[in-house]
Amino acid sequence: MILPNVRASFGRAEAAALLGLLSEGDSRARDRLDDRLREEGFDAILDDPRTLNAALTAPASAVTPRLLFYLLVRHALLEGGIDDRTLTDYIAALLLSFGRDDRAYRVDDHHPDRFLYLVDLVAAMDTPDGRQQFLVRAHLGNFALWLTGIFPDWVTARVQRRGAPGLQYYEEMGASGYRAAAQTAIASEHGLDRVLRAAADTFPDLRVALNRVSDRYLFPTAAGSINRLLRRVSDGFDR
Repeated sequence: MILPNVRASFGRAEAAALLGLLSEGDSRARDRLDDRLREEGFDAILDDPRTLNAALTAPASAVTPRLLFYLLVRHALLEGGIDDRTLTDYIAALLLSFGRDDRAYRVDDHHPDRFLYLVDLVAAMDTPDGRQQFLVRAHLGNFALWLTGIFPDWVTARVQRRGAPGLQYYEEMGASGYRAAAQTAIASEHGLDRVLRAAADTFPDLRVALNRVSDRYLFPTAAGSINRLLRRVSDGFDR
């Protein structure tokens, strides 16, 4: 089960790392940052545009993957007008989880079955097991967002080569999965109903925000491809 728990894992070590990067050895700058941390809290530091730049240019050992992915998602969402820290937390947790082994193809860490296609997840929803039903519905949203957000070029290439469904199909399926998952008792018990509804309501914007992360930082080498440029133009017109 994906939980929005990345932000809660940050402590003094993360704060010290970011303040050190931002102050760059300047003691007076460090004092000002310490004052800001005490007065405004750590979220003010995390939301500062300079923080993402500092984290991206820092040595690999200076910033943990959890902190870096939170920053990438948070600033991509803010750029798209989505100021929701819980939603940021959920998506960061999703990316960290799905980046391990074959977790992206399983509804939970220890689930025996692998799901390669959205239609297989839709078929698996027909189960009397409440927990399994929630996991499948939520995974439909998670898997669709993972594919369209981080691998949009792959989705587009499949459309051209094989006539496969395009981004809109994934967006609609993903939003329906999140919305259905939010309606379950399990979602309410774990406090996930609100964040899942938010993910459903903003799915296309979340996808575009994650495309920024993918295009700029994960797969920047294809920046000049015509398909990527057309996708960005289309997204601009749609919004």
